[in-house]
Amino acid sequence: MGISEFELIKQYFDDTVAQKQHADLILGIGDDGAIISPRPNHDLIVAVDTLVAGVHFPVNASPYDIGYRSLAVNLSVLAPMGAEPTWFTLALTLPTAEREWLQEFSRGLLTLAHAHGIVLVGGDTTRGPLTISIQVQGYVPTGQALRRDGAKAGDLIYVTGYLGDASGGLSLLQNPDFTGHDEYLQRRFTEPQPRVSFGQQLRGLAHAAIDISDGLLADIGHIVDRSGLGARIDIEKLPLSSESVSFFGRQQAVDFALTGGDDYELCFCVAPAKVRQLEILAQKFVMPITCIGSIDEKPGVRLYNAQGEIIGIDSPIGYQHFS
Repeated sequence: MGISEFELIKQYFDDTVAQKQHADLILGIGDDGAIISPRPNHDLIVAVDTLVAGVHFPVNASPYDIGYRSLAVNLSVLAPMGAEPTWFTLALTLPTAEREWLQEFSRGLLTLAHAHGIVLVGGDTTRGPLTISIQVQGYVPTGQALRRDGAKAGDLIYVTGYLGDASGGLSLLQNPDFTGHDEYLQRRFTEPQPRVSFGQQLRGLAHAAIDISDGLLADIGHIVDRSGLGARIDIEKLPLSSESVSFFGRQQAVDFALTGGDDYELCFCVAPAKVRQLEILAQKFVMPITCIGSIDEKPGVRLYNAQGEIIGIDSPIGYQHFS
């Protein structure tokens, strides 16, 4: 027996309890549109991302992982801007409306939503190839949003966490010939951890920030391009997990870190005078942070080895949809 669109929404996505916890949400799911009373003295950050089966996640991925990941990658867009998540909308295209699939998809989606205090306020459902589009909104105190164009010459470049794990995990998920699959690496792809709270604490501390979605080289390239500057990256300083190095070898792990994407860690630029303050913040969050290079006035992103020799001059070469 099929399920109607309105029954689908009410049964799996009408999160009434969460909606009541947002005083600025006047009307959520159930009408033609949501009614929101914006928070005074704040700027509203709005972003949207689309995930397509077979492009952004394996076609055989679990519905829980799809739901979780779909919201995670969107929350990660808010993180480098220092935004506090508030609401999101969901446009869900399904080949068929299977109750078990919807139950697990919505469970993954709402598990992460509750963890970050963001509430689903509306959206749309339709029939077609599996596609998930999510628009997220968040608040930043007026004038305090972090941007890509604020880097300054002399800034140090930092990243959170470890790089390349998600790309390694995806390669394991896509290749059935791999033996001894590393569950940690696979989870780094299926359940990325958006650094939302840490990003909020970078307001007033970092000059510029971005989340690493398309690969480190591509994303730091966006910062220096928008800031009219350049960057030095020290290859030996890249934070690589022991799991990635052990499974793939150091060279492949480095390649994943530079160009793989999907890590959703933060890359940000900080003045040397603010380093101690940053270290204290990282200790508070129990968050590994690593200085991987610096910003300078020479255009381009240059890669250096341990001996201080240039081994590459790069333009953004991370994941591109239409190349």
